[in-house]
Amino acid sequence: MSLSSNTPQGTQSQQGARIVQRHPDDQSGPGPDVMAAETLQGDDVINLQGEKLGTIEDIMLDVGSGRIAYAVLSFGGLLGVGDKLFAVPWSAMTLDADRKCFVLDVPKDRLQAAPGLDKDHWPSMADQSWASQVYAYYNQQPYWQ
Repeated sequence: MSLSSNTPQGTQSQQGARIVQRHPDDQSGPGPDVMAAETLQGDDVINLQGEKLGTIEDIMLDVGSGRIAYAVLSFGGLLGVGDKLFAVPWSAMTLDADRKCFVLDVPKDRLQAAPGLDKDHWPSMADQSWASQVYAYYNQQPYWQ
């Protein structure tokens, strides 16, 4: 299965991550449509070229709307030292259920140039200016629009 065929370019109108898997008829568990956020933490994030971009550090919820605001991607570093954190819109990710990883259609150098998060002072999604910039960087429609 080609991920690129399931990862259209341009602004997305969907609100959540896409899911790809070889056996969509397999209903033998809660995933991949409904999963505990904890089970996704630590999952690898790769790009379409197969390069590892990092891991899912956290999943941030917009409690008021009941939606996922963004995933926190940890990139680089060793054992949490020297790594950079990035907010990535949930809709920019594709869950590859077969490989148990996420795919983000972003070249590694573009991710390295993305606006990062300060580990000690995380921004608020209530700051629509910041949130809009993050969604625009990844060419995604903000979930609140």
